[in-house]
Amino acid sequence: MYADRIKSAALRNRLMTAAEAAALFKDKMVVASSGFTKAGDSKAVLPALAERAIVDPLKVTLMTGASLGYGTDGALAAAKALSLRLPFQVDPVLRKAINCGEVMYIDQHLGETANLLKANNFPKIDIAVLEVAMIEEDGSVLLTTSVGNSAAFALLANQVILEVNMAVSMDIFGLHDVYYTNEYPNRTAIPITAANSRAGSKTAKLDPNKIIGIVITNKIDSPADITAPDEATKSMAKHLVDFFAFEVKTGKLPKSLLPLQAGIGKVANAVLDGFRTGDFENLTMYSEVLQDSTFDLLDSGKMIFASGSSITVSAEYYQKIFSNFSQYKDKIVLRSQSISNAAEVIRRLGVITMNTALECDIYGNVNSTHVNGTHMMNGIGGSGDFARNAYLSVFVTQSLAKGGLISSIVPMVSHVDHTEHDVDIIVTEQGLADLRGLAPRQRALVIIDKCVHPDYKAQLNSYFERACLRGGHTPHLLEESYSWHTRLREKGTMKED
Repeated sequence: MYADRIKSAALRNRLMTAAEAAALFKDKMVVASSGFTKAGDSKAVLPALAERAIVDPLKVTLMTGASLGYGTDGALAAAKALSLRLPFQVDPVLRKAINCGEVMYIDQHLGETANLLKANNFPKIDIAVLEVAMIEEDGSVLLTTSVGNSAAFALLANQVILEVNMAVSMDIFGLHDVYYTNEYPNRTAIPITAANSRAGSKTAKLDPNKIIGIVITNKIDSPADITAPDEATKSMAKHLVDFFAFEVKTGKLPKSLLPLQAGIGKVANAVLDGFRTGDFENLTMYSEVLQDSTFDLLDSGKMIFASGSSITVSAEYYQKIFSNFSQYKDKIVLRSQSISNAAEVIRRLGVITMNTALECDIYGNVNSTHVNGTHMMNGIGGSGDFARNAYLSVFVTQSLAKGGLISSIVPMVSHVDHTEHDVDIIVTEQGLADLRGLAPRQRALVIIDKCVHPDYKAQLNSYFERACLRGGHTPHLLEESYSWHTRLREKGTMKED
C-alpha cells in the first residue's frame, strides 16, 4: 500500500512505529527536525520521544526550521527532554523553561542556521527527523508543507528518520524549489531574480544509506492561530495602505509595489488583507510564511505569485487550499529558509518587509523578542534577515499593551534586535512615522507625534526635551532611560504618578 510513497522496496523494510523510532535516540544527541511555523513538522517521532523521556530520562539538543505544532515543543520541555533548543519557538511551556534557565535557547536569524551547520560551527547532527510525502528510488524525498532547514538537515545528519505523511496529497509535487549553494570560498550567486524564479529541484537529496527508520503518519499540520482583525490592527493596516498608495501616487513605487514580506500573526494578516482594498495590482511576495491573507490576495487577483518557506494557515484555509491545490500550484513556491531569507536575494529583489515589534524607542530601535529586556517571548525569527536588507523596512506594534499599563513606545528599548539603522517605518494604530532621511532628534519628534498613545505623549515629550537640554547626537537621560521598565516591574504600570 506504500509503493507509490516509498518507491524503493529495500527502504520499505525499514518501516517501524513511532515508539520504535523514539527508542533510537540517546542522551546528549544533537537532533534536527523538519518544521517551520507548525508546517511540515514531526507529528509522531518527536511526540513519542517526549513520552519515552518521561519514563526513560534523556536530554537532547533540538534544532528545527522554526516552531513546531501540536504542542510538541511543550511536551518535550515538560518531559525534561531538552537541553538546548534553536533557532525559534512559540510554545508557552517551553518559553517558561527557557526563561527559568532549565532549557538553554539560541535565538537565531533563521537564514543563518544551515550556514553555521555547514561551516562546522555547531556539533554534528546525530539524527534528523523529516516529514516527507514520498521517497524516491534513490532516497531523495518530496517534502510537505514546508522546506525550512529540511534539505540541509538531510545532507548533514549522520542518520535520518522519515515520517511519510499520507495525509499530504501527492498533488504538491512541483511545489518545492530546493536549491543548494556552493560552500565558501566557492560560493556563487543565487540565481533568483524575481519572486517566481526557480533555481533548484522538486525534491531534496538524501543518501538512502542514512535512513534508519520510516514511520507512517496520517495527520495534517497544526492549524495557525488566526485572530480576526480588531480596530487597532485595521487602523494600522489603513495607515500602511495609505502610505503605499502615496508612494505609488508620487512615483516612488509602481502599482505592483515590490515583493512583500510579512511576519506571522494577526497584525501581519490584517496588513496584508488591507492590500485587497488599495489600488494595487500584480503584487508578489518573497517571504517566509504563506498565511491565510496570502491566499486571500491570490484569490482576489491582487497578487499573482508568492514565494515562501512554509504554508501555515488556519484549519479552514488548509482544507480550502489542499482540496483543490491545482488552483494555487502555479502561483506559489516553497524554498529552503537559507534561500527565502538570503540577504543577497532580499536586497536584489528590493523586498518590502513588514514585521512586528514588542516595543520601539523614540529613535527607532526595535525590540522583537524580550519582555522587559529579559524574558524571551518567541524569537527574532527572520525579521532581522529581512529588515537589514530590505528596500523598505516596516515595524508595526500597537501603541499600548496590557490595557494601557504599558507603552510600546519607550525612551530606550530594553533589548535591541533591530537598530535604528535598519528601521524605515514605524506604525501603530495612532499613525505612521516615516523615518527615512531623518537624524535622531528628528526621528524622535516624528515617532512621538505620530505613534505614541495620548496617555503617554506628554511623558515622552518631557523625557526628550530634558534629554536635549543635556545634549548629544542621540540625547538620553541614562539614569531615566529604563525608569519606565523599572516602574512597570515595581508598580505594574509605566505611567507616572
